[in-house]
Order: sequence, then C-alpha cells, then structure tokens
Amino acid sequence: MAFPILLVKLTLLALLLSLGLAADNASMDSCIILLNCGGSNQYDDDDSGGRTWDGDTTSKFTPSVGGVAASATYRDPSLPSMVPYMTARIFTSNSTYSFPITPGRMFLRLYFYPAAYGNYAVSDASFAVTAGNLVLLNSFNASQAAMATNYVCLVLEFSVYVSSSSLDLTFAPSAYLNSSYAFVNGIEIVHTPDMFIADTRFVNGDHIDYAFQLPADIGLQTMYRFNVGGQAISPKDDSGFYRSWDDDSPYIFGAGYGVTYSRDSSVTIMYTPAVPNYTAPFDVYGTARSMGPDAQINLNYNLTWILPVDVGFSYLIRFHFCEIQYPITMVNQRTFNIYINNQTVEQDMDVIFRSGGIGRAAYMDYVIMASGSDQVDMWIALQPDIATKPQFYDAILNGLEVFKLQVFGTNNLAGFNPPLPEYLDVNPSRVPSSARKSKDAIPATIFSGGCALLLITFLSTCVIYRWNKVAKSCYKTDCEHLEVESHHFSFAEIQLATKYFDEALIIGRGGFGNVYSGKIDRGIKVAIKRLNQGSQQGFHEFQTEIGMLCNFRHGHLVSLIGYCKDKNEMILVYDYMPHGTLRDHLYGTRNPSLSWKQRLNICIGAARGLHYLHTGTEQGIIHRDVKTTNILLDDKLMAKISDFGLSKACTDTDKAHVSTAVKGSFGYFDPEYFLLRRLTKKSDVYSFGVVLFEVLCARPVINTELPDEQVSLRDWALSCLEKGVLKKIVDPCIKEEITPECFRIFSELAKKCVADRSIDRPSMDDVLQNLEVALTLQDNSSCPGEPSSLQIIGLVHSDKASTHSVISIGAQEEIFSDIMHPKGR
Repeated sequence: MAFPILLVKLTLLALLLSLGLAADNASMDSCIILLNCGGSNQYDDDDSGGRTWDGDTTSKFTPSVGGVAASATYRDPSLPSMVPYMTARIFTSNSTYSFPITPGRMFLRLYFYPAAYGNYAVSDASFAVTAGNLVLLNSFNASQAAMATNYVCLVLEFSVYVSSSSLDLTFAPSAYLNSSYAFVNGIEIVHTPDMFIADTRFVNGDHIDYAFQLPADIGLQTMYRFNVGGQAISPKDDSGFYRSWDDDSPYIFGAGYGVTYSRDSSVTIMYTPAVPNYTAPFDVYGTARSMGPDAQINLNYNLTWILPVDVGFSYLIRFHFCEIQYPITMVNQRTFNIYINNQTVEQDMDVIFRSGGIGRAAYMDYVIMASGSDQVDMWIALQPDIATKPQFYDAILNGLEVFKLQVFGTNNLAGFNPPLPEYLDVNPSRVPSSARKSKDAIPATIFSGGCALLLITFLSTCVIYRWNKVAKSCYKTDCEHLEVESHHFSFAEIQLATKYFDEALIIGRGGFGNVYSGKIDRGIKVAIKRLNQGSQQGFHEFQTEIGMLCNFRHGHLVSLIGYCKDKNEMILVYDYMPHGTLRDHLYGTRNPSLSWKQRLNICIGAARGLHYLHTGTEQGIIHRDVKTTNILLDDKLMAKISDFGLSKACTDTDKAHVSTAVKGSFGYFDPEYFLLRRLTKKSDVYSFGVVLFEVLCARPVINTELPDEQVSLRDWALSCLEKGVLKKIVDPCIKEEITPECFRIFSELAKKCVADRSIDRPSMDDVLQNLEVALTLQDNSSCPGEPSSLQIIGLVHSDKASTHSVISIGAQEEIFSDIMHPKGR
C-alpha cells in the first residue's frame, strides 16, 4: 500500500515541477496613502522604505467634520519616530475621511499614540471606527489597550475589501460618555491583490471542509505574523506591502524550541503562480525552525506555539513552508502532523510533496472557531508523523500568520477593551526591547485595539503582557518570600560559582536556559539554573517553580538553596544531584545498571514525592510533567522529584479536574488530559505508570525504530501483559532478580496506572502502598519463585485516601504502620 501512495506523490511532484521556474519577481505597483493626521507638512520616512507622509491639514483627504489638529504635549522616548505619532486629529463628533480609491482589497493600518493633546485627557478617548459598513473598533480606548499591552503606541492592521470608488473611514466618539472624543495619529492604505481567495480548510469540530472559500468581501484583522526561525522583518523589507514580521520565539511553549537555520547557499527560493513573491518575503521562506536532528528527542515533544485570541470569532491560520537544506529533496523524507487546539488538521504533511521541490515556497490555510469564555489560548503544534515511517522524524515551519475574521453574516470585527491587570506598571516610558531596537511601530498583528480590537489587543498580546507582568511582579512576590526562606546570592557569587558560566559545567538545558554545576561556600556542590534573557515561557515556569519550592519541603522533592535577582538576572540554586536523572541509569548510558531493588526503592521515593504534592497541601498540586528525566538521584540514589515549572494547583476543591491547556511530555500524556484538557491528579498517576514500565523494561517510551506495535512502550507492555509474556520484554539486567509475586504486583500496578479512563486508575496513595508491598515481597522471598508469607488480596484502587489498606499482611502488619496515615509523607 505504501508504494502506490509514494508513486502518486512522485507523479504529482513531477506535475508541480512542470509548472516551470519561479514566478516573476516583479513587484506590484501598490497604491499607497500615508496620512499624518493633524500634521501640515510632508515627511520622508527613510525607515519605512523612503515613503512620504502627507499632513492632512491641507490635504484633499481632510475629514468631513474637520476636527482639531493637535500635538502631543509629551514625547515618550520609546516612540519609534516623530511621524505620525506626535500629531493627531481629534474629533468630538462623528467625522469621515473619504479616500478616492480603486475598488479591491487593501491593507488599512491605523496608528495611535495615546497621550495628552492640549486639554484633551487621554482617558477620555473612547470611540468607534468603521470602514464603510464594517465595524473595526467599538468603544475603543487606546490608552487602556496600550497599558494592557505595555506599549506606548499601537498599529492596528486590517485587510478590507472596498467595492466602490471610495473608502469611507468614520470616527465616532462614544455616545455614552459626555466628554469622549476620537483621535487618530496616522492612516495608511496599501492596495493588495486578493490574497485570501485560495481554497481553505475549514475545521468544524471533527469535520474538515477541504474546499472552503472565504467570502470575497470579508474583513480581517492581523493578529500575529511571524518569521518563524528568523529575525523580525521591518515593513521596508517586506515584499511590497510594508508588513511587519515578528520573531516567533516568545510564543513557543515550554522547552521545545527546536533549532533554527537558514537556507543552504546553493538553494534558491522559488515562487510559483500559485504562491507569488508577494505572499511572504524571501527572508521568511529562507529561514526555518525545525525540531532538531535527534529523532528520539523529537518523538517526545511537540513543537508548539501558544497564541492568546479573542473568543467568538473565527481565525484564518496561514502556515508558510519551504524546504531549504539538503539532504531533504524527496517525498517522505520528512513528514509531520499539524494540530490546532489539539485537533488534527493535517496528517502526513510533506513539504516537498506540497511545494514541488527544495526551495519552492508553499502555504496552507485553515479556518477555525475560537470558542469558550472571555479569552482562550490557541495552540498550534507540529509533531513527527510515525505512520508513514519517514527518513527523518522531524517537522518544519518557515512562517505563520493568524487573522481574525469578520463574524460571518454580520458587519462586526470588533471585540472589547482589555481589562487593566492589577499588577500593571503604567510607567509610560516602558516599552519592550523589540520596540526600542526598531523604529517601526508595533503592528496590529500583536495588539488589536478597540472593542474587537481591544479584546484582541489584549488577547493577542497577552503573552507579551504576561512577560512584562511576570517580570515586574515576580520579584515583588515570590522573591520577597525567598528573602525569608532562602539565601540571596549576588550575581558575582554566581559567576564565581560557575566559573563565569563555563559551558563545560553545563549539566542540563531547557527552554528556560542552562543548568550549571557550581561550587559555593567552601566547595559545596550545587546546581544553578539560569533563565535566558527574553525567555517568556521560561520566566513563567521559573515563577511557578519558585512558588512551589518556597512553600513545600519534602525529602523526595528537590530542595531550593537560594536565588539571585541581580542585574535583571533570574537564577535559582538547588541541591546538586550527583547521580543525575533516573533515565541516565536505564538506557542509552554508560552508567552501571541499577539492580531491581534499587529501582523499586527509587520508584517508592518518587511516589512519596508525588503523594506529598497531591495530599500534603490544602489544595493539592498536580506536577503535570512526571517522567524519568524529572526524577533525580542523590548520592545515595534517593529519588527526588524535580522541575515544577508546569505544576498546577487544584484551586477548586469542588472540582475533580482543572481545565487547562495541555502541557507535558509526549509519551507520558494522560489521554483524557490530552483530548479533553481535563487535568487531574490521576494525570500524574498515568505518567507515573509509564515510568513504571520504563523502569521495568529499560527502553524509551517511544521508539520509532521498532515495529509499529512496539513503538509505544505503554501499548506494547499492555499487549504483552495481556498475552502473559511481559517478562520477555523486561530489562535482561534485572529479569532474574525479580520474584514472581513482586513482578505480578508491580506489573498489575503499572497496568492500573495507565488505564485509559482516570476513574479506573489508583490514587498516588494506593500506588505508594502497592509499591511498598512489592518491595516487601521482594525482600521476603529468599529466592525467586519461593512462596511468600504475605497474602495479597488485590490492588488498592479507591479514589479516596484510605484509612486502611486492603492488603493482608498477617503478623508483619507493623511494617506498614505509616500506610495508615495517608497524608503526604
């Protein structure tokens, strides 16, 4: 069956190649209007490609009701340029700009600098904006939008279709506020071809319409536009339409950043009639982010972006693809799956097959509805495709665009104003480094203002805001607590401890940054975790980890020694674990093999740590990333749970689960959590069950080099257990050590833990009890196969913390005296 599919792919590839050379690189003659509202002179802007801004005071575009030309009383030093931000047109009644224009599609960009203009208070600016009949903004408060996103100016970008010879842009102060007024600093109009007419995949629940077409006159707002794996691209370097392309890395989830690279020097980027050169600039297709060269690592995580969006709207997501490095030149060398909000929207994505060859640009569009309440995170993920057995287990992406769509059947593209967070620092001089480095204003791709735009502004820029909020509030909360509980290290002390961050001392890497071994206080060895500057997700994980380690102390949890917060550094100092991770002693290592009894004791220690998290606090904590690399071993091989960056508190005791975005590690995911986003303590139990099988069999949880039925350790182990041949896949190093009764208890426990339904899994208290029984059975058998004096009635599998065990142990009941106290140990 595989050969015919490959033959079809090759045939279609040949047809694509027959289309000829790349499309002509002729740039479109775009009709461009740049209006400096409130200004009276022309201004040549070299930073935007030498374009000229015209003042509207003496312009033919003067609005119907003239309004007031005003100048800002204060220039924020972070403003990217004087024009168009330092002058504004202010309206106290409805007023319309009429732009004579050729009918068709165009980008409309609105520039806002919320500041005091004479006697007009910035807080009184509240207004609506319409383009013809399309409502772009409603009750828009530019000041609130800017403060919520922590930017001093906003650029909101729309794509509108004009069917007449005039674009009428109306500004209307909010009627419910007596002192309200409208304002705008700049208006930009750029004619474009209709870039949204190609067939789109419409995702509607489990159904996908592969031939869906957007209405020709639909309005869109740019929410995100990323040059994935490359640097930000300014408007002057765009392919004709003065778009801004941002760096995607602040939006990547967790530690899975993958690798970035540029095209091979011998590869030429080629466009086609279906993908003209204006689709995306050369630099977008000429750079990429992939998962990396290690197939085993790639199969244990997804390359994921998290993009906050406004609910109640549909979104067009455009993926840009181009293979740009050898040796990938043929079909089925690299194939992967695409997920949006945990829904498979594309299986067996093969860029060579879709584009027609190496260096050939391609894109794919999907439309999906954002449902829920208030705001949601849109999850976009790539995962290697296992079914097609490609040469490389990897995924690639070159560019990504997300557009909010006008509500079908209405004229609305507007949402609500974002709420002001209580921690918000409204210092007007604050601006993200990206804005300070560039004179280009922040595009609407990140913040949408007003009504629709505002909520979108908040949602689409929520990640950026979260970064700033966490950066400002973390030191005021968690680190103040640390000053009481832990030692404060100066940055100079950390530098000395790590020999100025010598790369030879790196013992771990992650999305947050590097972990170094170091020495403090007369040679005490420690582990030092340093946050990368600009690591948005890492900062959030650091904040979570600080909160966890400040509040909880337990013998089977990694201990926090101290921290450093000097010079904008965020560094944590932990106990050093000389034996590394549990996985380091199971496979793929030169470390000596662990005995079966050592493995049992390590599992018991890890279970005690998880049991404490689940029951030893008032709310209970779900670790959310239980795996063998997060179980560390000290000098006595005592297990300690580590890495609490993804941990989640059970905030509502009346609920059995927490509704949350899926985070964790591939291969260890609870299927209920992955599919339904229902995170429970039993999600940790599932992951721990996978760990138990990993300890027993000493092999990766996912291994694509094996036959299909053996790729997943969990599935293979369950199949062998059902057939009564599980012992055949046990690690040969320990196979002869395990007593039959211990093996039976351990394997049945692992099976219970990885049950599909959470209700069928034991609690961590039950897991701990059964592991301790397994150890006792191992100890009490003088030789393999000898009957034990203990009688096992059955596995404990209650959902509640038991006050007694169902395990009958006769005269040796005192061995389990601590089991009678199910609270965290």
